[in-house]
Amino acid sequence: MIAVRQVTKTFVARGREVSALLPTSLDIPAGAFVSFVGPSGCGKSTLLNMIAGIIPPSSGAVEHGGRVVDGINTHVGYMTQADSLLPWRTTEQNVAFPLVLRGQGKAEIEVRVAKMLDMVGLSNFRQQFPSELSGGMRKRVALAQVLAYDPETLLMDEPFGALDAQLKLVMQAELARIWEETRKTIVFVTHDLAEAIALSDHVVIFSGRPGRIKAIKQIDLPRPRDVFKLQFDPAFREIYNELWDALAPEIGVGAVRT
Repeated sequence: MIAVRQVTKTFVARGREVSALLPTSLDIPAGAFVSFVGPSGCGKSTLLNMIAGIIPPSSGAVEHGGRVVDGINTHVGYMTQADSLLPWRTTEQNVAFPLVLRGQGKAEIEVRVAKMLDMVGLSNFRQQFPSELSGGMRKRVALAQVLAYDPETLLMDEPFGALDAQLKLVMQAELARIWEETRKTIVFVTHDLAEAIALSDHVVIFSGRPGRIKAIKQIDLPRPRDVFKLQFDPAFREIYNELWDALAPEIGVGAVRT
């Protein structure tokens, strides 16, 4: 689904060039759940933004679905840490908003919105405004909004980073369930190594800036996974320790094992 071919990114800041991403190549199969993990400023979000077509690579190329990404990629949905809900719109109006922009018919929109709200468990909160919802509910609305227009790929940039530990686990379980149902290609950026392992088929470890891919690990844990108990599995701890050994030097700490 996604092919990254020797992509680099250099920014100009205060009159000097800053290398954010060294030559990077990566293939992401259709239907895969892939997480990017690494220290701040290592190019994780930069690469995500290049897949989305928000910023161009300085060199190399990104392909999505066999097409070179040379502008805004309308075949992906993008979910960020800060949700994009409009405070003056209800839950169902927020979920419907991208479909309205696309020009779809009212009846078609109503059917699609109802399906998405049912998928995220918010059918009984259709008329609430964002201010009347909990943090977890707002994340569910944002997820339903992204899924509503049925993108081929979901790009998720630390979507659960601001949630407390318990709610974060709940949203991880929700996302895992939805991925099992839809089998969308998901590229997920996180600083949380345990989160990446629990959710992903593959975890990509990035080095410190200038970023490069340091390690790629296939996560051979059976699905469906219980994210609430997975960390007690010896196989999980083995994978965690292996990836932590690769990640720890990049964030300046010792490789303390679990």
